[in-house]
Amino acid sequence: MGGKKVGVLALQGDFEAHRAALERAGAEPVLVREREQLTALDGLVLPGGESTTMLKLMRYEGWMEALEEFGRRKPLFGTCAGAILMAREVSSPAQESLGLMDIGVERNAYGRQIDSRVTEIAPDPDFERRTAPGKLEAVFIRAPIIRRVGAGGKVLARYQGDPVLVEQDRHLVATFHPELTGDLRVHELFLEKL
Repeated sequence: MGGKKVGVLALQGDFEAHRAALERAGAEPVLVREREQLTALDGLVLPGGESTTMLKLMRYEGWMEALEEFGRRKPLFGTCAGAILMAREVSSPAQESLGLMDIGVERNAYGRQIDSRVTEIAPDPDFERRTAPGKLEAVFIRAPIIRRVGAGGKVLARYQGDPVLVEQDRHLVATFHPELTGDLRVHELFLEKL
C-alpha cells in the first residue's frame, strides 16, 4: 500500500478531503489537474461534486477519452458524482458517462440538499473480512441511488435496501462520502486494488 501514487481528480468537488484520507491510509496522493499526470499514477479517485459541471469541464478539457483509457488499465474509485460519471447508465436526467462500471445510477435520488443525511450502514460480511468489522458512517449529500448492478458487480453495502458501495473488477464506487468521516476502510479497500 505504501508509496502507491493515487490521483484525485481536482477539477471540481471535494478533492481535498479525498487527498487527506488517502494520505492517512498510507498512499501518496496527487491532485490531478492535467491529463499528463495520469501516466504516473497507480489509481485515481473521482470525487463528489456536481456531475453535470464536472462533465462539462471534462469535455472541455478533453478528459473523457483519457479517463476511459486510464480506467481500462488501472483502478478508479468514484464517490457520489464520481459514481455517476463511472456508471454505464445515468437517469434523472440521462447524461453522458465513462461507462466503466456496469451499473445504472439515478441522480439526486435521495432528494435535495436539505434531504442530505449522516447515518450508519452495515457493510457486507465480505467487506468486513477484507477490512475490519463494524458499521460504516455514511454521509449522503444529494446522493444518487444505484438502481441496477450488472452481473460482474458486487454489492459491499446497502442503505434502505439500495446498493451504496459496489465493486466491479478493479473499480469501486460509493454513493456516500467516506472521505468526510474518520473511517479509512473504504479508501483502504481501494488501495488494495492497486
